[in-house]
Amino acid sequence: MKSYHRVLAIAGSDSGGGAGIQADIKAISACGCFATTAITAITAQNTVGVLDIHPIPIDTLKKQMEAVLGDIGTDCVKIGMLHNSETILTVQEVLGRFQITNIVLDPVMVATSGNQLLQSEAIETLKHVLIPAVRVITPNLPEAEILLGEKILHQDDFPYGLSSLVKDTRCRFC
Repeated sequence: MKSYHRVLAIAGSDSGGGAGIQADIKAISACGCFATTAITAITAQNTVGVLDIHPIPIDTLKKQMEAVLGDIGTDCVKIGMLHNSETILTVQEVLGRFQITNIVLDPVMVATSGNQLLQSEAIETLKHVLIPAVRVITPNLPEAEILLGEKILHQDDFPYGLSSLVKDTRCRFC
């Protein structure tokens, strides 16, 4: 019997199917892995923009994660849209309790359409609570600028700016 690497995707649901948990499931499956999920928010969005964001109740998010981690387990976690500080703190608490260390963070902050997906007050929580616990962070240029609090003027400066963000953390790759 073939065994599959298990990947827990923690992210928002994109009704347009082009991002979020829907895209994560497709990518994980295309890599030959088994996808499990915990939904952080339900969005009403399409190629034009984000019409609405409905965060999942924290207790429900926690139960989704505990259901997967307590039974199926995971080999790694991929985190996407978290939306607010309470969600970030909950995700970190549950992953810490289950001693999950293989974590990839895509710090989803702004949709391609320009709509804000991470509340402004949650940026510091993300930087100080979650980023120190991840192995890999994959911000795009606008997300990196938000995390650093400064403009990255040249593409060549992108990796150097991020190295200051992850200094003294477990994060090995950006």
